[in-house]
Amino acid sequence: MDKVWVGNLLRTCADRFILPRFQEVRSSRKPDGSIVTSADIDSQNFLREMLAARYPEIPLLGEEMSGAEQASLLAEAKVLWCLDPLDGTSNFAAGVPVFGISLALLSGGQAVLAWVYDPVRGELFCAEQGRGAVVEGVALAPRVAPPLGDCVGVVDYKRLPLDLALRMIEERPFHSQRNFGASVLEWCWLAAGRYHFYLHGAQQLWDMAAGELVLREAGGAVTDLAGRALGVGSLKPQSVLATLDPDLHRAWRAWLDGRR
Repeated sequence: MDKVWVGNLLRTCADRFILPRFQEVRSSRKPDGSIVTSADIDSQNFLREMLAARYPEIPLLGEEMSGAEQASLLAEAKVLWCLDPLDGTSNFAAGVPVFGISLALLSGGQAVLAWVYDPVRGELFCAEQGRGAVVEGVALAPRVAPPLGDCVGVVDYKRLPLDLALRMIEERPFHSQRNFGASVLEWCWLAAGRYHFYLHGAQQLWDMAAGELVLREAGGAVTDLAGRALGVGSLKPQSVLATLDPDLHRAWRAWLDGRR
Protein backbone atom coordinates (compact mmCIF):
# COMPACT_ATOMS: atom_id res chain seq x y z
CA MET A 1 0.00 0.00 0.00
CA ASP A 2 1.43 3.38 -1.05
CA LYS A 3 0.45 5.47 1.97
CA VAL A 4 2.02 8.65 0.59
CA TRP A 5 0.08 8.34 -2.65
CA VAL A 6 -3.21 7.94 -0.74
CA GLY A 7 -2.47 10.99 1.41
CA ASN A 8 -1.65 13.08 -1.64
CA LEU A 9 -4.87 11.88 -3.25
CA LEU A 10 -6.86 13.38 -0.38
CA ARG A 11 -5.00 16.68 -0.79
CA THR A 12 -5.76 16.70 -4.52
CA CYS A 13 -9.42 15.95 -3.89
CA ALA A 14 -9.72 18.84 -1.44
CA ASP A 15 -7.95 21.26 -3.78
CA ARG A 16 -10.13 20.24 -6.71
CA PHE A 17 -13.60 19.66 -5.29
CA ILE A 18 -13.85 21.10 -1.77
CA LEU A 19 -11.89 24.30 -1.19
CA PRO A 20 -13.04 26.03 -4.43
CA ARG A 21 -16.68 25.61 -3.30
CA PHE A 22 -16.22 26.70 0.30
CA GLN A 23 -18.69 29.52 1.08
CA GLU A 24 -20.05 29.20 -2.47
CA VAL A 25 -21.95 25.90 -2.56
CA ARG A 26 -25.63 25.33 -1.83
CA SER A 27 -26.76 22.47 0.38
CA SER A 28 -29.76 20.14 0.45
CA ARG A 29 -31.06 17.64 2.98
CA LYS A 30 -30.83 13.86 2.81
CA PRO A 31 -33.74 11.66 3.97
CA ASP A 32 -32.18 11.40 7.45
CA GLY A 33 -32.15 15.20 7.78
CA SER A 34 -28.40 15.66 7.43
CA ILE A 35 -26.93 18.11 4.93
CA VAL A 36 -25.24 17.19 1.66
CA THR A 37 -23.59 19.32 -1.03
CA SER A 38 -22.17 18.74 -4.50
CA ALA A 39 -18.73 18.80 -2.86
CA ASP A 40 -19.61 15.67 -0.82
CA ILE A 41 -20.82 13.81 -3.91
CA ASP A 42 -18.02 14.85 -6.25
CA SER A 43 -15.37 14.17 -3.61
CA GLN A 44 -16.69 10.64 -3.05
CA ASN A 45 -16.96 9.90 -6.77
CA PHE A 46 -13.43 11.14 -7.47
CA LEU A 47 -11.85 9.19 -4.62
CA ARG A 48 -13.77 6.02 -5.47
CA GLU A 49 -12.63 6.17 -9.11
CA MET A 50 -8.99 6.92 -8.28
CA LEU A 51 -8.72 4.28 -5.57
CA ALA A 52 -10.41 1.68 -7.79
CA ALA A 53 -7.97 2.41 -10.61
CA ARG A 54 -4.97 1.85 -8.31
CA TYR A 55 -6.40 -0.84 -6.02
CA PRO A 56 -9.19 -2.54 -8.00
CA GLU A 57 -9.43 -5.43 -5.54
CA ILE A 58 -10.53 -3.15 -2.65
CA PRO A 59 -14.16 -1.91 -2.69
CA LEU A 60 -15.15 1.42 -1.12
CA LEU A 61 -17.87 2.10 1.43
CA GLY A 62 -18.75 5.81 1.38
CA GLU A 63 -21.07 7.94 3.46
CA GLU A 64 -23.01 9.08 0.39
CA MET A 65 -24.00 5.54 -0.61
CA SER A 66 -27.38 4.02 0.21
CA GLY A 67 -27.72 2.09 3.43
CA ALA A 68 -28.32 -1.10 1.45
CA GLU A 69 -25.06 -0.65 -0.48
CA GLN A 70 -23.15 0.04 2.72
CA ALA A 71 -24.57 -3.00 4.50
CA SER A 72 -23.79 -5.27 1.55
CA LEU A 73 -20.18 -4.10 1.34
CA LEU A 74 -19.62 -4.44 5.07
CA ALA A 75 -21.05 -7.95 5.09
CA GLU A 76 -19.26 -9.28 2.01
CA ALA A 77 -15.85 -7.58 1.78
CA LYS A 78 -12.94 -8.81 3.90
CA VAL A 79 -10.94 -5.66 3.08
CA LEU A 80 -12.50 -2.33 2.14
CA TRP A 81 -12.06 1.41 2.21
CA CYS A 82 -14.29 3.45 4.53
CA LEU A 83 -14.69 7.05 3.34
CA ASP A 84 -16.23 10.22 4.67
CA PRO A 85 -15.75 12.49 1.63
CA LEU A 86 -16.57 15.68 3.54
CA ASP A 87 -17.18 15.60 7.28
CA GLY A 88 -18.48 18.81 8.82
CA THR A 89 -20.78 19.52 5.89
CA SER A 90 -22.97 21.84 7.98
CA ASN A 91 -19.86 23.88 8.81
CA PHE A 92 -18.76 23.82 5.17
CA ALA A 93 -22.15 25.02 3.89
CA ALA A 94 -22.40 27.73 6.56
CA GLY A 95 -18.91 29.11 6.00
CA VAL A 96 -17.31 27.70 9.18
CA PRO A 97 -13.72 26.66 8.32
CA VAL A 98 -13.78 23.32 10.17
CA PHE A 99 -14.26 20.25 7.94
CA GLY A 100 -12.22 17.36 6.62
CA ILE A 101 -11.88 14.18 4.57
CA SER A 102 -11.47 10.82 6.29
CA LEU A 103 -10.36 7.50 4.79
CA ALA A 104 -9.65 4.21 6.56
CA LEU A 105 -8.65 0.77 5.32
CA LEU A 106 -10.64 -1.89 7.17
CA SER A 107 -9.41 -5.47 7.36
CA GLY A 108 -10.58 -8.32 9.55
CA GLY A 109 -13.04 -6.09 11.36
CA GLN A 110 -10.40 -3.49 12.28
CA ALA A 111 -9.06 -0.23 10.90
CA VAL A 112 -5.46 -0.91 9.91
CA LEU A 113 -4.60 2.29 8.01
CA ALA A 114 -6.04 5.78 8.36
CA TRP A 115 -5.80 9.21 6.75
CA VAL A 116 -7.62 12.40 7.82
CA TYR A 117 -7.03 15.61 5.89
CA ASP A 118 -7.87 19.12 7.11
CA PRO A 119 -8.01 21.25 3.93
CA VAL A 120 -8.17 24.62 5.67
CA ARG A 121 -5.06 24.09 7.77
CA GLY A 122 -3.32 21.79 5.29
CA GLU A 123 -2.77 19.09 7.92
CA LEU A 124 -2.70 15.41 7.03
CA PHE A 125 -3.00 12.93 9.90
CA CYS A 126 -1.98 9.31 9.19
CA ALA A 127 -1.87 6.14 11.26
CA GLU A 128 -0.99 2.49 10.78
CA GLN A 129 -2.02 -0.21 13.20
CA GLY A 130 0.88 -1.01 15.51
CA ARG A 131 3.18 1.58 13.92
CA GLY A 132 2.02 4.89 15.38
CA ALA A 133 0.41 8.07 14.09
CA VAL A 134 1.80 11.23 12.51
CA VAL A 135 0.63 14.68 11.47
CA GLU A 136 2.47 16.11 8.47
CA GLY A 137 5.17 13.50 9.04
CA VAL A 138 5.74 14.38 12.71
CA ALA A 139 5.04 11.57 15.18
CA LEU A 140 2.17 12.03 17.61
CA ALA A 141 3.66 11.02 20.96
CA PRO A 142 1.59 9.89 23.97
CA ARG A 143 0.63 12.77 26.25
CA VAL A 144 -0.48 13.04 29.87
CA ALA A 145 -3.76 14.81 30.62
CA PRO A 146 -4.39 16.89 33.76
CA PRO A 147 -6.93 15.77 36.39
CA LEU A 148 -10.50 15.62 35.10
CA GLY A 149 -11.52 18.82 36.87
CA ASP A 150 -8.84 20.76 34.98
CA CYS A 151 -9.57 19.29 31.55
CA VAL A 152 -10.88 20.94 28.39
CA GLY A 153 -12.73 18.64 26.02
CA VAL A 154 -15.09 18.34 23.09
CA VAL A 155 -18.66 17.36 23.99
CA ASP A 156 -21.45 16.89 21.45
CA TYR A 157 -24.37 17.54 23.81
CA LYS A 158 -26.95 17.21 21.02
CA ARG A 159 -26.36 13.48 20.63
CA LEU A 160 -25.77 12.51 24.27
CA PRO A 161 -28.54 10.84 26.26
CA LEU A 162 -30.58 13.64 27.81
CA ASP A 163 -30.10 12.47 31.41
CA LEU A 164 -26.32 12.35 30.94
CA ALA A 165 -26.21 15.77 29.26
CA LEU A 166 -28.23 17.33 32.09
CA ARG A 167 -26.05 15.69 34.73
CA MET A 168 -22.90 16.98 33.05
CA ILE A 169 -24.32 20.51 32.88
CA GLU A 170 -25.33 20.38 36.53
CA GLU A 171 -22.20 18.78 37.99
CA ARG A 172 -19.55 20.18 35.59
CA PRO A 173 -16.92 17.47 36.24
CA PHE A 174 -14.44 19.17 33.85
CA HIS A 175 -13.13 22.69 33.37
CA SER A 176 -14.53 23.61 29.93
CA GLN A 177 -15.93 22.16 26.71
CA ARG A 178 -16.06 22.86 22.98
CA ASN A 179 -17.82 21.34 19.96
CA PHE A 180 -16.33 21.92 16.50
CA GLY A 181 -18.88 20.03 14.40
CA ALA A 182 -16.44 17.84 12.43
CA SER A 183 -15.92 14.45 14.05
CA VAL A 184 -13.00 13.35 11.89
CA LEU A 185 -10.98 16.41 12.93
CA GLU A 186 -12.10 16.22 16.57
CA TRP A 187 -10.55 12.75 16.86
CA CYS A 188 -7.26 13.93 15.38
CA TRP A 189 -7.05 17.17 17.33
CA LEU A 190 -7.43 15.13 20.51
CA ALA A 191 -4.64 12.82 19.32
CA ALA A 192 -2.47 15.91 18.78
CA GLY A 193 -3.06 17.04 22.39
CA ARG A 194 -5.13 20.12 21.54
CA TYR A 195 -7.61 19.20 24.29
CA HIS A 196 -8.01 16.31 26.70
CA PHE A 197 -11.19 14.29 26.06
CA TYR A 198 -14.01 13.71 23.57
CA LEU A 199 -17.62 12.66 24.24
CA HIS A 200 -20.14 11.91 21.50
CA GLY A 201 -23.47 10.12 21.73
CA ALA A 202 -23.87 8.56 18.27
CA GLN A 203 -21.15 8.33 15.63
CA GLN A 204 -21.41 6.55 12.31
CA LEU A 205 -18.74 4.15 11.08
CA TRP A 206 -17.21 6.72 8.69
CA ASP A 207 -17.11 9.36 11.45
CA MET A 208 -14.76 7.31 13.59
CA ALA A 209 -13.01 4.58 11.56
CA ALA A 210 -9.91 6.63 10.72
CA GLY A 211 -9.82 9.04 13.65
CA GLU A 212 -10.17 6.32 16.26
CA LEU A 213 -7.08 4.58 14.88
CA VAL A 214 -5.14 7.86 14.85
CA LEU A 215 -5.98 8.43 18.51
CA ARG A 216 -5.18 4.89 19.64
CA GLU A 217 -1.85 4.92 17.82
CA ALA A 218 -1.06 8.26 19.52
CA GLY A 219 -1.54 6.67 22.95
CA GLY A 220 -5.14 7.67 23.65
CA ALA A 221 -7.84 5.53 25.26
CA VAL A 222 -11.20 4.82 23.58
CA THR A 223 -14.45 3.02 24.45
CA ASP A 224 -18.13 3.76 24.11
CA LEU A 225 -19.92 5.47 27.01
CA ALA A 226 -20.64 2.08 28.59
CA GLY A 227 -16.98 1.07 28.53
CA ARG A 228 -17.21 -1.30 25.56
CA ALA A 229 -14.65 -1.37 22.75
CA LEU A 230 -15.63 0.40 19.54
CA GLY A 231 -15.93 -1.70 16.40
CA VAL A 232 -15.90 -1.15 12.65
CA GLY A 233 -18.01 -4.17 11.75
CA SER A 234 -21.40 -2.52 12.08
CA LEU A 235 -23.38 0.41 10.69
CA LYS A 236 -25.11 0.90 14.03
CA PRO A 237 -24.21 4.32 15.55
CA GLN A 238 -21.87 4.10 18.54
CA SER A 239 -21.22 6.45 21.44
CA VAL A 240 -17.68 7.63 22.15
CA LEU A 241 -15.64 8.22 25.28
CA ALA A 242 -12.11 9.09 24.15
CA THR A 243 -9.31 10.55 26.24
CA LEU A 244 -5.74 11.66 25.86
CA ASP A 245 -4.47 8.96 28.23
CA PRO A 246 -5.74 5.88 30.13
CA ASP A 247 -5.76 7.58 33.55
CA LEU A 248 -8.20 10.23 32.36
CA HIS A 249 -10.35 7.51 30.81
CA ARG A 250 -10.54 5.76 34.18
CA ALA A 251 -11.51 9.04 35.85
CA TRP A 252 -14.33 9.51 33.33
CA ARG A 253 -15.51 5.93 33.86
CA ALA A 254 -15.63 6.54 37.60
CA TRP A 255 -17.70 9.69 37.13
CA LEU A 256 -20.07 8.05 34.66
CA ASP A 257 -20.57 5.15 37.08
CA GLY A 258 -21.38 7.60 39.87
CA ARG A 259 -18.21 6.87 41.84
CA ARG A 260 -16.03 9.55 43.38
